[in-house]
Amino acid sequence: MAGPGEPCAGPGVWNQTEPEPAAARLLSLCFLKTAGVWVPPMYLWVLGPIHLLYIHRHDKGYIQMSRLFKAKMVFGFALVILCISSVSVTLWRIQQGTPQALEFLIHPTVWLTTMSFAVFLIHAERKKGVQASGVLFGYWLLCFLFPATSATQQASQGDFQSDPFRHLSDYLYLSLVMAQFALSCLADQAPLFPKRPPQANPCPKSGASFPSKAMFWWVSGLVWKGYRRPLGPKDLWSLGSENSSGELVSQLEKEWTRNRSATPRHTKATAFKRKGSGNKEAPETETLLQQQRGKRGPLLRAIWQVGRSTFLLGTLSLIVSDVFRFTVPKLLSLFLEFIGDPNTPAWKGYLLAVLMFLSACLQTLFEQQHMYRLKVLQMRLRTAVTGLVYRKVLALSSSSRKSSAVGDVVNLVSVDVQRLTESVTYLNGLWLPLVWIIVCFVYLWQLLGPSALTAIAVFVSLLPLNFFITKKRNHHQEEQMRQKDCRARLTSCILRNVRTVKYHGWEGAFLDRVLHIRAQELGALKTSSLLFSVSLVSFQVSTFLVALVVFAVHTLVAEENAMDAEKAFVTLTVLNILNKAQAFLPFSIHSVVQARVSFDRLAAFLSLEETDPGAVDSSPSRCAAGEDCIRIQEGTFAWSQESAPCLHRINLTVPQGCLLAVVGPVGAGKSSLLSALLGELAKVEGSVSIKGPVAYVPQEAWVQNMSVVDNVCFGQELDAPWLETVLEACALWPDVDGFPAGVHTRTGEQGMNLSGGQKQRLSLARAVYRKADVYLLDDPLAALDACVGQHVFNQVIGPDGLLRGTTRILVTHALHILPQADWIVVLEDGAIAEMGSFQELLHRKGALVGLLDGARQPGDGGEGEAEPPASAKDPRGSAAGGRPEGGSERFMKLVPEKDSAASEAQTGLPLDDPERPGWPKGEDRTQYGRVKAAMYLTYLRAVGTPLCLYALFLFLCQQVASFCRGYWLSLWADDPTMDGRQTHAALRGWVFGLLGCLQAIGLFASMATVLLGGIRASSLLFQGLLWDVARSPIGFFERTPIGNLLNRFSKETDIVDVDIPDKLRSLLMYAFGLLEVGLVVTVTTPLAVVAILPLLLLYAGFQVTQTLQWAVRSWTDLESSIVSVERLKDYAQTPKEAPWKPLTCAAHPPWPRRGQIEFRDFGLRYRPELPLAVRGVSFKIHAGEKVGIVGRTGAGKSSLAGGLLRLVEAAEGGIWIDGVPIAQVGLHTLRSRITIIPQDPILFPGSLRMNLDMLHEHTDEAIWEVLEMVQLRAAVASLPGQLHYECADQGNNLSVGQKQLLCLARALLRKTQILILDEAMAAVDPGTERQMQAALGSWFAQCTVLLIAHRLRSVLDCARVLVMDEGQVAESGSPAQLLAQKGLFYRLAQESGLV
Repeated sequence: MAGPGEPCAGPGVWNQTEPEPAAARLLSLCFLKTAGVWVPPMYLWVLGPIHLLYIHRHDKGYIQMSRLFKAKMVFGFALVILCISSVSVTLWRIQQGTPQALEFLIHPTVWLTTMSFAVFLIHAERKKGVQASGVLFGYWLLCFLFPATSATQQASQGDFQSDPFRHLSDYLYLSLVMAQFALSCLADQAPLFPKRPPQANPCPKSGASFPSKAMFWWVSGLVWKGYRRPLGPKDLWSLGSENSSGELVSQLEKEWTRNRSATPRHTKATAFKRKGSGNKEAPETETLLQQQRGKRGPLLRAIWQVGRSTFLLGTLSLIVSDVFRFTVPKLLSLFLEFIGDPNTPAWKGYLLAVLMFLSACLQTLFEQQHMYRLKVLQMRLRTAVTGLVYRKVLALSSSSRKSSAVGDVVNLVSVDVQRLTESVTYLNGLWLPLVWIIVCFVYLWQLLGPSALTAIAVFVSLLPLNFFITKKRNHHQEEQMRQKDCRARLTSCILRNVRTVKYHGWEGAFLDRVLHIRAQELGALKTSSLLFSVSLVSFQVSTFLVALVVFAVHTLVAEENAMDAEKAFVTLTVLNILNKAQAFLPFSIHSVVQARVSFDRLAAFLSLEETDPGAVDSSPSRCAAGEDCIRIQEGTFAWSQESAPCLHRINLTVPQGCLLAVVGPVGAGKSSLLSALLGELAKVEGSVSIKGPVAYVPQEAWVQNMSVVDNVCFGQELDAPWLETVLEACALWPDVDGFPAGVHTRTGEQGMNLSGGQKQRLSLARAVYRKADVYLLDDPLAALDACVGQHVFNQVIGPDGLLRGTTRILVTHALHILPQADWIVVLEDGAIAEMGSFQELLHRKGALVGLLDGARQPGDGGEGEAEPPASAKDPRGSAAGGRPEGGSERFMKLVPEKDSAASEAQTGLPLDDPERPGWPKGEDRTQYGRVKAAMYLTYLRAVGTPLCLYALFLFLCQQVASFCRGYWLSLWADDPTMDGRQTHAALRGWVFGLLGCLQAIGLFASMATVLLGGIRASSLLFQGLLWDVARSPIGFFERTPIGNLLNRFSKETDIVDVDIPDKLRSLLMYAFGLLEVGLVVTVTTPLAVVAILPLLLLYAGFQVTQTLQWAVRSWTDLESSIVSVERLKDYAQTPKEAPWKPLTCAAHPPWPRRGQIEFRDFGLRYRPELPLAVRGVSFKIHAGEKVGIVGRTGAGKSSLAGGLLRLVEAAEGGIWIDGVPIAQVGLHTLRSRITIIPQDPILFPGSLRMNLDMLHEHTDEAIWEVLEMVQLRAAVASLPGQLHYECADQGNNLSVGQKQLLCLARALLRKTQILILDEAMAAVDPGTERQMQAALGSWFAQCTVLLIAHRLRSVLDCARVLVMDEGQVAESGSPAQLLAQKGLFYRLAQESGLV
């Protein structure tokens, strides 16, 4: 509204001939009146339509008329009426002949339309569910501020009598606007019919007022609650749909797919292929390589389209914050003008002081809004990109999976995604500091004239150096991530196969490899850190050089120029802003360089080849009776587009309900055929079609670390009767009965708490529970003993099993079940050799007959292990899986678990309570409260006390130099002038430059010391973590999820590597800078100490001080990062194994000479709370004796091998080898003298030679000799690179049978005096098994052999057989003696068809 008095026109108002101070111009009554009239309407008419469009698109529902809304409307209509009255009075006066200025008519008219629009906005917001309006809050604030200032000035002039109507209308207007502003600080009620369903614990932000949102008051309730007690999951607010992972991942995936399809696809997996570096660590040099510029675009566009609105809004907040940032020096200049002009009214001084304070507050307010919005964007991007990576993992093709190991994915999720999202905060730092610098130069030009041009030359001269540093740092960053990938891949492989590593005592060899890679990684990080220090110092020095050059040129070149107070103080203020810009720029470059490397790696991974959805024509509709369910026509398949085909011209038709058996020798392509049906292989030519849902049972059982019932149901709804039927058919009820918590017992990491047979049956049960139409079964009977295997076949797979009527393709080596198959396919060398019914193939005397002949033992008259007679009954009742009495009670126990609330009410324990019986306790524990001071001391001790003290001294020195430089500049400004020049200008300049150089040297040395000390600490902490984990017993790995361990070796290690040194450096810089500020204020104004001390205790009052604000933020960031040190030290206090190589050892080489083994009342348990798994075992194995150990699944056979290798220490009794108690022998000494071929064949990523000779103890000739022994010489010779052929992670590019033969070759190379075969021949066909036995018989003829087997034919040539039952030795003797006794061994032989 316009105020009374003369309008802003007339002589002298815009007279530019007479100079006038800037303060007088900007704070004149005319200017304030004009701004008060036009700024609020312009604000509303610009933002109002945008706001209307936004709320129209984001309708939240209808809000009922509340008292708050009615009050707003009443005051709004009152303002409209007031504007109408102003227009009417002006028109009446014109009609009466009284001359009126045009502004008295225009201004009320503008306000009338604007107020009407504001009232309409209030109504529209209620209709769209807006509870608090930020747009109207700003409008009412502007409507109040400017007119209030001008009204105050008018009231001070005392001209009320000149126009009482306009004075009264202005005061009434201010009262109404103030009331509207007060109402806009409140929030309305929630919508009556919200568009989104209500949440149980909604976030209070949605219902908070605008001031609460702006000041973050809505968080205070949670902060206060967290201060009083530790927060739990129930205390956290429910996530809105805009922040839910489902919606975020779907949005990003949609945009990624759309942008990717619009770009020519080049999705070959070359980016993930290994790069041979010529050294022996070639397998560890795989990486997500950097030449992915073509793949960067689609992902970048997708991320931008998902997060652009939040990012742009945050950027706008930052720009507004910077406007207020640069307002401060301008207001300071006006204030200095005010001080120099004694004729200026006093109210202008007070107004300027208030404006400077408000500008600083608003700068902080908008800056924090910027940080908040970008933090929310970071969270959303982290969620979306992580979900996209996980979804990509599930869609990778076979060749892509081989080239991207688990460790790579862990690094992508924990490191690369983190770095990518953290760079969002620094993106504006790439361009906004440049704007700051330009504005600073403009200010300097206004203050110092042409002398400011010299600053441009300083910046331009430093650009080439920083471009060079950025390029070099990018190279070293890529190298560091390459080594990080190698380390993560190797660490992941070690952790997943730790049992095999400990079996052979290879911990030391693998630790050396990991530490070697770690040294290369830290070397790249060290170089990158030093380059970063140089870059940061160069920008800091550039600010100092600007000040030096500008002051020197200004005072020395022009005679009339002298350094006065206004130039010095305002220039220092501008240079302070320039310094912040210069400091922010290298951090932004540093973050973006890291993010670019990570972004390229993510883009490369997301662009990898996926399984072709069109490779298999799958139909979800169920197959009708008599219709063909599976059809392959002229199918040729390869593992990748670049590799040779592994299946040739396959023609196969399988009708609905058929049981098709697939047999063939090792490496014939049996598992590849199932992979082709699943679409996992690249289809070279031909067609594949499948009708109906498909279930797959892999050859190597996959079990999750969850309960038995969760593993079987696998996300499907619990059907208790069907679950009971499935468990009974899969022979799991006897095992479940023995578990501590029945079906709710956790299986352990990778099923480590289960035997191989239990895992395989659990995997089969999961597939059966699904009720699919097509079942692809990859030798699920291999890990089962004959009795259980026959039971599973009869009850599940066979003609009368649960799967009858479904289409089943069974890959098997159990030839005795072939007569019950409807159709048989024999594969040889990747092609179908023959197919037909069992009788047809017998009459042909072709490939199948050859397999049967190869399976016969010498002297056999039959066909190997024949099918047990149909009339044979299970003598143990439930041992073969039959449900014993009391099954109905077990069924009743399953039902309540469907309703978790009811179950918890009955048991008093939550279903996921880790303390309930049968749930193994993990090694991780949640820490509450603040980080303990001991963690800081731990980190500082790792850095080293001398280095810590040296860093503090260097920071102190550079800050002293900074203080002296500022103090010297103030003395320079106070120097008297003679003839327009200062006499000591040259001396002042030289000393000023010298102090700046000393500060730059101290700054570089201090930062480099902190960063290098951080690398030293990280190296020591990582070594400690590696040692603590490697020295842990096998039970530790059974209880601790592998994800927790991988997180320690990836994310937490990266935080200790990079984040903690960076946060510590920032904290020290800001802390010493704050100390300098306090010192300057104390020296100049001693009484300020009285005010500073209380403000230090009350942070809210001192928040406007940017240095303190950033110091506090650095401290909180450091505190959150130091938690990683605590997590790296978590395993330091966990129980450890016995010493690997003790100082005193009871065994002296060469030990053992003979290989005699004696068990004396031996017993062991896997955890203290569990019963003995083996008890009272006493027997002696003579030197060179071959002893077979048999028994049903879970009888304790493998536990004996674990006790002999001391994977689990004896709970009672002991074991003696050659008269030496193994408890007194170092673990590595013991395990290096015993060779074991475990049930699961394990190969590590690396060359074949490395896998065969881990410790590099043998020649190539010796390796070729053992390959000849295991019939693999020809196969290895045909591989590219032969012995240097690179094995994929887990050896996935080889068949299970080939891996088992390679494990046998590895055992032959070791040739120790004692050999343990733990179900080693389960995954090979009978002919290959006979070859393996022949090789072992000739190679280990003089050695002691323990043969653990469930194929009884394997132990018939043993001198003695031990029969285990329920952890005890039930029978012992030669096979003939045990058969004559007609005890348990006889029954097992009878079940196997041997008698």
